[in-house]
Amino acid sequence: MCAKLNKVLNDLLNHRLRCQFQATVLINLISISHGIGIGWLSPKLRKEESHDWQLDFSLSISEISWMNSELGLGAVAGNAFMGLMLPWLAMHLWFSWLLIYLAENDEDFSYVRFLAGISGGCMYIAHPIFISEISDAKIRGTLATMVMLSLNIGILFGCILGRYLDYQTIPLAVIVFPLSYFILTLFLIRNSPVRLIRKRKFKAAEKSFRYYKNINKNNQSGEMLEFTQMQHTFTADKHPDERLDKLRMKDFLTRAAFKAYGSAAVLIIVNQFSGLLAMVNHMSNIFQLSGSSMDPATYTIILGVIQILGTFATTLLCDKWGRRILLMVSSAGVVFSLTVLGLFEYYLHWFKISELSWVPLFFMSLYVFLSNIGLVGCFFVVLIEMFPPKVRAIILASSISIFICNAFVFLILTYFPYCMNGWQISTTMWSCVGVNAFGFVYFVFFLKETKGKSMQED
Repeated sequence: MCAKLNKVLNDLLNHRLRCQFQATVLINLISISHGIGIGWLSPKLRKEESHDWQLDFSLSISEISWMNSELGLGAVAGNAFMGLMLPWLAMHLWFSWLLIYLAENDEDFSYVRFLAGISGGCMYIAHPIFISEISDAKIRGTLATMVMLSLNIGILFGCILGRYLDYQTIPLAVIVFPLSYFILTLFLIRNSPVRLIRKRKFKAAEKSFRYYKNINKNNQSGEMLEFTQMQHTFTADKHPDERLDKLRMKDFLTRAAFKAYGSAAVLIIVNQFSGLLAMVNHMSNIFQLSGSSMDPATYTIILGVIQILGTFATTLLCDKWGRRILLMVSSAGVVFSLTVLGLFEYYLHWFKISELSWVPLFFMSLYVFLSNIGLVGCFFVVLIEMFPPKVRAIILASSISIFICNAFVFLILTYFPYCMNGWQISTTMWSCVGVNAFGFVYFVFFLKETKGKSMQED
């Protein structure tokens, strides 16, 4: 593991790739902030149910459900209006933390989650596309998985802050992230060469390409062949005066495009029905119901560390093993671990099995680790790479894929607490098992490997 880590670091910090790594780290400051916004609420909701709520108002199950689902609803809005909202990405998060500081009722918390969702909806589209457009094929997976790695680091920070700090202190500790993102990206991040080519700013695109590949302006060697191919991809069949970001209907109706639509639909459904985001939002409650003797809030923090280990493993392995094998391992792991957890929760109602209190701890840890290895860590990498180049940015920027994904987020976060109360945790988990079993079969027989794929290939 140390040797692999050393190799990855050497690749990221070498002369050619240094600027790509720097840009990835800077834009993921907002991913950390968004993750904190997701993670801090779980321990606070546990305190609310144990009457250790620090504010003057209480929350019902319906209000908790709606407040959590606002994250998905805001993400849908962020997808739909990304062009308008992306320049103000940091300000949405900054204002959401200000609202937490000033919160006086449950409506304020709903607004907070909605604003955080808007930022997430924009971030989940713009950042993976940007990273894919500036990075070399051999490290594209490593850099793109850092979006989810940063998000999970933020979720862990959020769990810790929510466990040990009060409401007025948390925003003061976190607000530095969106402000730093706004200032640093304003001065240190350049547009991707693909975006500039689409705008017919060819000289600026070449400068951007040379910057991110660290190529001297006097160097006209084979290293610039990739830029020539990139420019040809978007200009080959276009009139000199035609907009390069304008697509024809035939671009959407190719064989490669239809294959991508099907694979994207399966990937989105399996990703969301892994249930991880809903589990994270209700982790403290789930452990309370499982009969575990460990403090639920403490174990939520432990699971935050495990999430980071899972996505970090993806960062190390994504460009070595490939995306497909990680998705297969991840979906199979979710099926196995949630099946066992569901059985444990089911028999917990019939038998006293306190001597097996380690079971939910172990298998929930396994579930979180394995779901993060592929279904979470590789999600945006594969979703971007599977589309043909001409429709890749347009498909995602118009929210056709991520819009559907966040619609599922909204529905799952809305109905998950009702499912836990109505169906019990066991049936809820087994529902996720069925979807992930289907996903495993699809990944084995139908999903095409995208490791090393040029971003100019169909």
